[in-house]
Amino acid sequence: HLEIVNSCSTDAFIGTLKRFIARRGKPSDIYSDNGTNFVGANNELRKILKDLFNKESTGKIEDFIASEGIVWHFNPPVTPHFGGLWEAGVISLKSHLKRVVGNTVLTHEEFSTLVTQVEAVLNSRPLCNLSSDPNDDFVLTPAHFLVGSSLTALPDPDLTEVPNNRLNRWQLVQRLSQIFWKKWSTDYLNRLQSRVKWRKGEKIFKENKIVLVKNEDNSKTLNWNLAKIINVHAGKDNVIRVITVKTNKGIYQRLNKIIKLPFYD
Repeated sequence: HLEIVNSCSTDAFIGTLKRFIARRGKPSDIYSDNGTNFVGANNELRKILKDLFNKESTGKIEDFIASEGIVWHFNPPVTPHFGGLWEAGVISLKSHLKRVVGNTVLTHEEFSTLVTQVEAVLNSRPLCNLSSDPNDDFVLTPAHFLVGSSLTALPDPDLTEVPNNRLNRWQLVQRLSQIFWKKWSTDYLNRLQSRVKWRKGEKIFKENKIVLVKNEDNSKTLNWNLAKIINVHAGKDNVIRVITVKTNKGIYQRLNKIIKLPFYD
């Protein structure tokens, strides 16, 4: 979930949190770094809860926080590595978004549209098989936790190679969104691929599992190239040499462009 804020103040974060709750529901836990705006927001939320209960005893307030409120988890100061994967995800998002937008001047509405489309890109990434049924070709994505289904994008012509001076304002936003998709998805697949370690005697790919296929043509936004493993072929040394996969375009034998999903058992 991405939100645009005008400042990093406590009040701005409280407003952001209220918008998040209105759209996504109230979270039970929040994990964040030790920024002063987050700490201040936590203190302010406790004050609000006390006012709601007409300043009754602290015990009742703490019981309410434990049963229905929000538990705030702060990383120790100056330890960004405590955030692990979500900190890395934030860094990757900011890095690509800054490079894509660059010196382009956008209105608040245009930037809000771009950020929302970027959010859809992040939430479209495949995580794992949706079920253990070998006949089930669907994958679980972050969007399933938010809206209950996978996300799709409206079809648009590829504008990534069109100069800005030939585009209207709406097309400019679409161009930036498409460039972000290409750059971020390529970087994401490269990072997933780097996790794979080839070990002798270890069958790291399994039949009937869904995998990603690294394709040079990733012009269609939110369109991840998926395949199902039909057969795994190992050599005499028990090292996997070839994998037979089925895609929506047919059956192929390949290995170097096959990428395991993040949560692959």
